[in-house]
Amino acid sequence: MGVLATRIDDNDSGTLPVLYLAPGMSAFPQLRYMGNKYRLVPWICEVLREYRFESAVDAFSGSGCVSYLFKTMGKRVVSNDFLNFCAAITKATVENDDRRIGPGTLDALLKHSPSHKRFIETTFKDIFFTHDDLRFLDLVSWNIRALEDPRHRAIAITALVRSCLKRQPRGVFTVAGDPEHYKDGRRDLRLSLQEHFIEQVAVYNECVFSNGRQHRSVKGDIFALDAGDVDLVYMDPPYVPRSDDNCYVKRYHFLEGLSCYWEGLRIMEETRVKKIEKPYTPFSYRKSAVTAFDSMFRKFANSTLVLSYSSNGFPDLDELVALMQRYKKNVRVFEKEHRYHFGTHAGVERSVVQEYLVVGVT
Repeated sequence: MGVLATRIDDNDSGTLPVLYLAPGMSAFPQLRYMGNKYRLVPWICEVLREYRFESAVDAFSGSGCVSYLFKTMGKRVVSNDFLNFCAAITKATVENDDRRIGPGTLDALLKHSPSHKRFIETTFKDIFFTHDDLRFLDLVSWNIRALEDPRHRAIAITALVRSCLKRQPRGVFTVAGDPEHYKDGRRDLRLSLQEHFIEQVAVYNECVFSNGRQHRSVKGDIFALDAGDVDLVYMDPPYVPRSDDNCYVKRYHFLEGLSCYWEGLRIMEETRVKKIEKPYTPFSYRKSAVTAFDSMFRKFANSTLVLSYSSNGFPDLDELVALMQRYKKNVRVFEKEHRYHFGTHAGVERSVVQEYLVVGVT
């Protein structure tokens, strides 16, 4: 199955675009996610069509849109991310090729259980969501754990993640704020989390399809990934920005905790929004970023290397090209101007950057 047509349209609510990846296929839902390549998928597809490959690793899968692109292109896909909720997204939409949540399973997810825990209701009171929303999150989280099929669990977690992002006014979890206090008319803020969840289960059910190949979704350190023999590795790491920070855990700690019900995570109780400890990644620090890129290129030197990068990152493009040239004879740079729209509040980021695809082949 190839990507024969791509376009981006505005949806009915006017908040997020809809990306149609291929004729006859439902749209892959966009997440309000920092650095999301959703709007760049048509360009990425156009560039990579020049190269022959049957298998691909998406080394930092994030929102899952590039992994899903590879699947629509008929490739065998291995998706990896160090965040659990990101791995759940690709398990639901890429690894999963035939499981959907039917009415009976949805009813079970919504069924009241007097024995369910009330951890979220207690821990996050008056921080992000209403009391009723928090109680729903505890209930559905409890019921998700009872699902036997891991792919059903992944769809439910993914639907819950997108529901929380849509219900959260700013799309991040850095500042406490009740969505009931925002009166800008957005439908996403009028719906309860339960109403969102029911809608999102249907949305992700529609994403499920098979391209005839077996795929794998992994949560882990990219340097520990055993991907086997793959033809192409797509890399979009959390590089060091010129300003602010690129901490995904700071912005999405609530989603990460929710995806595993905070098991094995330490909450920083001294923080107003109950952050979790940030796992270390060498890509986020100037002192270790260059070595990390070099190590990553070396690890996957036998595959076609595709680095997604932005002009506002560190190290500079020239240095990254030179690093890749240590392992690849032919390195090409593809460039496209891109404007990031992150969030919906006043002062929203609309930074214009140059997006690069650095492709190295032997």
